[in-house]
Amino acid sequence: MGYVETLEPGHFTLADLETLPDDGKRYEVVDGMLLVTPAPLPIHQTAVLELAVALRERCPEDLKVFVAPVDFRPTPTRSVQPDVLVCRREDVGRQTIVKPLLLAVEVLSQSTSLADRVLKRRLYEQAGVTSYWIFDPAEEELTVLELEGETYVERAVVVGKEAFEADLPFPVRIVPADIVV
Repeated sequence: MGYVETLEPGHFTLADLETLPDDGKRYEVVDGMLLVTPAPLPIHQTAVLELAVALRERCPEDLKVFVAPVDFRPTPTRSVQPDVLVCRREDVGRQTIVKPLLLAVEVLSQSTSLADRVLKRRLYEQAGVTSYWIFDPAEEELTVLELEGETYVERAVVVGKEAFEADLPFPVRIVPADIVV
């Protein structure tokens, strides 16, 4: 029996994350619940890499682009790891990022689709993440949400060879079909 099976559901802490195995899975904690994501498929990792490269090429010097696993800890009971994120350089801590992100990107997979569309959307919204992108590699679809007040508003849904010209967190052009090549 592993460590994960010995803890009661709903009682995980951020400190527990430090004791979990480095086994290729992604471990996140949300208000006492442990979220475990299996190692991603090649199409997922291709999309993560291509999105990160596209963002990095246009990223201003005062900002930083990361790919998971990097902990974003917006509250003392939440640790999540967006597939790709953009934050201010000054907000990068030694081990985690706690200040609101400028962009969180989740690449959908069969095991994460519901959590990314519902749970992560709510978490990022509550944490004040300025922009949230959801990329579906199977459909070559990018959904762009931007914070308006305290609520996300859908700004765009682009598919295939359609281009999205982002303003947030900085100007960048994303073509979904080019992300899954």
